[in-house]
Amino acid sequence: GFGRTGDHYWGFQNFGVTPDFVTMAKGIGNGVPLGAVTTRMDIAKTLTQRIHFNTFGGNPVCMAAGLAVLDVIDEEGLQQNSKVLGKRFKNGFEKMQKSHSLIGDVRGMGLMLGVELVRDRETKEPAKQQTLDVLEAAREMGVLVGKGGLDGNVLRIKPPMCITADDVDFALDVFDRSLSMAGV
Repeated sequence: GFGRTGDHYWGFQNFGVTPDFVTMAKGIGNGVPLGAVTTRMDIAKTLTQRIHFNTFGGNPVCMAAGLAVLDVIDEEGLQQNSKVLGKRFKNGFEKMQKSHSLIGDVRGMGLMLGVELVRDRETKEPAKQQTLDVLEAAREMGVLVGKGGLDGNVLRIKPPMCITADDVDFALDVFDRSLSMAGV
């Protein structure tokens, strides 16, 4: 959400989906405790038939922080930055895939990418230990990244939306070296 996938403000918009509810929290608060729910008008109207109470709902400091986050995303062009630099990241990993057999798949949009590490591209056997080795090597070189997927073998590439081209190039170089160090 919040423009991270590049083409749309909300990731679901990339797929022509109209959800009944959209929940958001961490992204809108950027470190400040804030959460929100949006829904269709017909659903919202039914919610007015009951009393809803929240002790800390509508905290003015948190609301101001949320508005500031939205302003920064728009004013600093972070959605466009996500699109452009996400493509740079993805292209870099796809190029790396040609020289590192450990990379089985590169997927995602904008600055929300997954790089799946496999022991064998045919069987898609998860490269669990090599994933840990890549993460540790990258950490030692100054790049922190998480892992995900059912088998914990997908590098979760989700950097700050204000990342620069130099940052992307640095990270790609670190991943290239980390993959080489993983022995594959």
